[in-house]
Amino acid sequence: MTANEGGAARVLAGQNAMKDWQERFYTTVHEHPELGHQEVKTASAVAEELRGFGYDVYENVGSTGVVGILKNGEGPVVLMRADMDALPVAETTGLPYASTAHATDRDGNEVPVMHACGHDVHVACLLGAARLLSETTDAWHGTYIAVFQPAEELADGAEVMLKDGLAELIPRPDVALAQHVLPFPAGTVGTRPGPFLSSGDSMRVTVWGRGSHGSMPQLSVDPVVLASMIVVRLQGVVSREVAPGEFAVLTIGRVAAGSKSNIISDHAELELNIRTFSDSTRTVIVDAVHRIVEAECAASGSPKPPSFDLYDHYPLTDNDTDATGTVAAAFSRYFGDQAVTLERQSASEDFSEIPDALGVPYTYWGIGGIDPETYAKAKAAGRVSTDIPANHSPDFAPVIEPTLETGTAAAVVAALAWLGQAR
Repeated sequence: MTANEGGAARVLAGQNAMKDWQERFYTTVHEHPELGHQEVKTASAVAEELRGFGYDVYENVGSTGVVGILKNGEGPVVLMRADMDALPVAETTGLPYASTAHATDRDGNEVPVMHACGHDVHVACLLGAARLLSETTDAWHGTYIAVFQPAEELADGAEVMLKDGLAELIPRPDVALAQHVLPFPAGTVGTRPGPFLSSGDSMRVTVWGRGSHGSMPQLSVDPVVLASMIVVRLQGVVSREVAPGEFAVLTIGRVAAGSKSNIISDHAELELNIRTFSDSTRTVIVDAVHRIVEAECAASGSPKPPSFDLYDHYPLTDNDTDATGTVAAAFSRYFGDQAVTLERQSASEDFSEIPDALGVPYTYWGIGGIDPETYAKAKAAGRVSTDIPANHSPDFAPVIEPTLETGTAAAVVAALAWLGQAR
């Protein structure tokens, strides 16, 4: 047994003793979700627990962010991050701790709120790891930094923490770590070196027509027809302009125009989402969108040029090869055949902005959250895509165990790959 393995066993020996506390914390956060930059109650509860564990705590870092620092002698510095925000989704899981919360979003709309992406799992697991490490300081040395980030779903949570001085609050890490619960069997952990999560961009396109009465279309430039032609033409970008084998997604998620059946509007809006694993492919798609939209506007006789608003940018999550190899080896030793290699994921994250700004290597891994028996039955029937709710679904509900146990253990084992090194 290596020093790292022995340290992990000693630290994780306390998991059963804190199980009830951790599950209560998790179900409370799930039942009371908060949107990005509104995570006031969640952040306050996290800060209170961290202080009780003996951490130096900083609150309101980048709106509602929380940072806990535990110094335990000389040695490596490890940063672990969890996101705290929920989504504007109406929960349909039927769980006894299901959310019925509502809130006002950043656009002023009243919306339902649910932890439909598993950020409540991330919070509970990082808090559990922080507690276990504080209770077993004889098993490791160095500094552990627990970062609870707001507003990942708004794509600016990491950015606002950095702008609010995160780098000045903490010692420079040797490595940054993060994890995400995903729709595969609970109890498993998965790593992948290199590009893991795609970059993501949202784009709002406004095209202009000339309004008229619905009975006199000859006097109009109909933006609905114009927008429809753009939608059709954009379907050929990935299939005809991106090289085969190169990953890319271009989705038109929203088209809006007009207010009544007999009124031809003077404009239409389209909202697009772009996912890629390389800057060159991203450039191809963004340039194609501009070219096609401008050409269709010209073909329709649009009275003024279209406008393009690129927003909610997520960077590519590109795992450091060495850091990922270190974590994967530690996972393999601790979890055995439950440690797997994951395929690239087309979801996106803003976590990497933190280590990139700090100039440190990072790795981001996945943990399963679906009941293993349920998943196995769905897989055997070829119905995983239809029977297993994915992140952002109103039915997404990770099983509490072994999800929390595995996620907490993964956070500890990964950190100890550095903090548990022999002096």
